[in-house]
Amino acid sequence: MPEPLIFLSPLHKATRQIGTYLSSRMVELELAGSEGHVLAYLGSYAPVPISELSSVFGHRKSTLTSLLDRLEERGLIRRDVHPGDRRSFVVSLTPRGRKLATRVRTVTEEFEARVRAGVTAKDLEGFRRVMDSIANVTQVELKPTRQEKSA
Repeated sequence: MPEPLIFLSPLHKATRQIGTYLSSRMVELELAGSEGHVLAYLGSYAPVPISELSSVFGHRKSTLTSLLDRLEERGLIRRDVHPGDRRSFVVSLTPRGRKLATRVRTVTEEFEARVRAGVTAKDLEGFRRVMDSIANVTQVELKPTRQEKSA
C-alpha cells in the first residue's frame, strides 16, 4: 500500500473537517454551508462579479446559479447588471444579508481562534510557508487583484 501523500492527504482531510464543522454551525443560522461561505465572502468583497464567485468557489455554473437564487429569494443578496459589462452581473448583499454575513464571520473567527490557540507562532510560520509553496507551484490565482477588478 502506498504511503499517504505528505501535503495533499492532510489538506484534503482538513478541508473536509472544516467544511463539515462549519456546515453544522451554518444550520444554526438557517444556512447551508455553501450559502454561509458565499455570504462570508460577499461580506468581505461585495459587490463582486458572478465570474469571480465562480472562480473562487469552483462551483458549476448551474450550482452557483441555484445557490444565488436561494440567497436572493431569501432577501440576502441582490444581482445587478455589471456597470462595466452589461452582459454580466455583480452580486451585493442586502442589509439583511450583511447582518447575516457578519454572524457567519463571527462563527469563522471563533473557529480560527480555537485553531490558533492550539499552535505556536513557529507552527503558523511553517504553515504559511507550505501554503506559499503551493501557490508558487500552482501559479493559480482564484481571486482577481484589485487592479484586475477595476479593469
